[in-house]
Amino acid sequence: MARHYMRGMTHELHIIGGGMAGSEAAWQAAHRDIKVVIHEMRPKVETFAHKTGDLGEMVCSNSFRSDDDEQNAVGLLHWEMRQAGGVIIDTAHQHRLPAGGALAVDRDAFSAEITRRLHAHPNVSVSHEEITDLPDEGHWIIATGPLTSAALGDAIQKETGTDRLAFFDAIAPIVYADSIDMSKAWLQSRYDKGDTEEEQRAYINCPMDKAQYEAFIDALLAADKTEFHEGETAGYFDGCLPIEVMSERGRETLRHGPMKPVGLTNPHQPDVKPWAVVQLRRDNALGTLYNIVGFQTKMKYGAQATVFKMIPGLENASFARLGGIHRNTFLNSPTLLDHQMRLKSRPNIRFAGQVTGVEGYVESAAMGLLAGRMAAAEISGVTLPTVPQDSAHGALIHHITGGAEAKTFQPMNVNFGLFRPVEGLKGGRRGRKDRYKAYTDRAKAAWSAWLDAQSLDAPAAE
Repeated sequence: MARHYMRGMTHELHIIGGGMAGSEAAWQAAHRDIKVVIHEMRPKVETFAHKTGDLGEMVCSNSFRSDDDEQNAVGLLHWEMRQAGGVIIDTAHQHRLPAGGALAVDRDAFSAEITRRLHAHPNVSVSHEEITDLPDEGHWIIATGPLTSAALGDAIQKETGTDRLAFFDAIAPIVYADSIDMSKAWLQSRYDKGDTEEEQRAYINCPMDKAQYEAFIDALLAADKTEFHEGETAGYFDGCLPIEVMSERGRETLRHGPMKPVGLTNPHQPDVKPWAVVQLRRDNALGTLYNIVGFQTKMKYGAQATVFKMIPGLENASFARLGGIHRNTFLNSPTLLDHQMRLKSRPNIRFAGQVTGVEGYVESAAMGLLAGRMAAAEISGVTLPTVPQDSAHGALIHHITGGAEAKTFQPMNVNFGLFRPVEGLKGGRRGRKDRYKAYTDRAKAAWSAWLDAQSLDAPAAE
C-alpha cells in the first residue's frame, strides 16, 4: 500500500518504477538536491518480460536507434538528453556496441551500470515493495511503463474513469553467435555504414533466395501462435509489429521491411543479389549473443525454433531467448494529463515514460527527464521555464499533453511530423535533408536556451 510512505515526506520525490523513465527522473531530481525514493517491485514481484531486478533493464531490443542528431528525430533526442546530463543516454554511450549508425548497447552491462550509479547517489534510495494504490499526498511520479502491475493498473483505471488504451507488444529472439553458420552468413552493416571497420561489420546477414523466402512466409503464416484470452482485444503499435502480423498484410511486407536486401553484398556469392536478408545485431559486448532485428513474434516457442531454423545460417541455431508477446497499457494522456504531466484529478501525481503514450526507450527516458525536472522544480519552489515546443522533448510532451487527438490517441515515437514546420523551406523528398537539418538546428538552439534559462545546473555525468 502506498499510504504509509506519505506522512512527513512532502519534500521527497517518490517514483514508482525503475525502468528508463523512472531511472532518468530519479537522476535528474537527485542532482537537484531532492531526496528520491525509487519504488521498484522487481525482483520481489516479477513481470513477463523482465529477467532481473536491475534498474533500467532493457526488455526488448538492445538499441536506442539512430544516433544521427542532424537528420533523425531520435538522434536529436539523444543530443538533447546528453546536453541535459541524462544518465540513460550517457550510460548507453559508455556501453555501446558496433551497430552502424545505431546506438546499441550491451544490455546487461548497461542496466548494471544504471543500477550502480543510482544506488551510489546520496540522494537516492530504492525500495522493492510493490505500490498498489494511488497516493493522496506528497510528490509522486508513476513511471511503471507498459507492464504496470495489475493492482496499480486497476487503481489508475478506477481514478481516471476511462478504459486504458491497450496494445500488444512483442519481443524478438536472441541467438548464440557460435551457433550461426558463417559459411552462409556474413558480417556487414547496410551500405557499409560506420566510421570504423568494426561498425561497418556490425550485423550478421543471412540471405534468402526467392524460393527460400516464399517457404519461410508459408511456414510463418501456418505456425502456431499465441492466442489472446476471451474478451481481450487490443491493437498493435506499428513500430513493434510481430512478423506474423506484417506477413498477413502481404507476402512482400517483410521483404520491404526488416528483411529488405538493399545495401548488402553477399561475399559468398557476390554476383547474386539476395531476394531477402535477415539481419542479426550484436546484443552484448562479448559478441556471444545476437538478436534477430525486427523479428518480434507471437509464435509459440516450438514453432519459433522450427520456423527460424529455416533461415540460411540458422539451421543449427541455439536460442538464448525466444520471442514472446505481452500486453501494454497506456493512458489517454491528452485527456488525463496537464502540460506538466500531472494527473488532472490528482496533481500531486505525475506520469512519465511509455505509460503516457510515448513509444521506445529513448522517448520514455526523455519523458522521465522532463518529469524529474518538473517535480524537482515544484518541490524546490522554482519556476521551470516552459519546455520549448520546437525541441524534440517539447514536440513529444506537446503531443501527449494536448497536441494529439484524444479520440485516436495511440503510442508514438518521436518523429519530425510532430515538429512545427520551419517557414520558407521547400517540401518533397528533394528538400527533406535541408528540412530535417533546419528542424535540428532550431531544436538545438531552443533546447540550449531552455537549459541556460534554468537556475539549477544540469547534472554532470560521473
